[in-house]
Amino acid sequence: MPLPASPGRRLLALWRRLGPLPFGPRLFAWVFGRAVPYSGALGARVRHLEPGRVRLELRDRRAIRNHLNSVHAVALANLGEMASGLAMTTALPDGVRGIVLGISVEYLKKARGTLTAEAVVEVPEVPAPTDLDVHAEIRDAVAVVARVTVRWRLGPVPPA
Repeated sequence: MPLPASPGRRLLALWRRLGPLPFGPRLFAWVFGRAVPYSGALGARVRHLEPGRVRLELRDRRAIRNHLNSVHAVALANLGEMASGLAMTTALPDGVRGIVLGISVEYLKKARGTLTAEAVVEVPEVPAPTDLDVHAEIRDAVAVVARVTVRWRLGPVPPA
């Protein structure tokens, strides 16, 4: 019996089809937001996606600001989790899935302006449940504003 296809494989195929088009990243964000509503609500755009590597961009706007006139801490955590998830999911082999166990965020400075989040991961073999920390770095135009670590529990998909 063949292994279930990795959801990341479908995401990559969609990105490769839409990404090069003039409005492709916007259309990809819309489709992604329909599939993963909470992450889609953040409004981040994928700028680069390949297995185990992602770069996201988040435009600064009032909806994600706090009372200090900077990007809200939880919006930064969400952006880092989204980056870690896209990098990790696209690197998963068929028959493996993941779920978040925990998130930690190190806030380095107030975040203002357009932000870029990057995550890179190499997924190990997963013959049994395995925990994997995926790191994302969030930058403004000048410096790193936050570092996010997401602990994922990876494991084989149980037979249907």
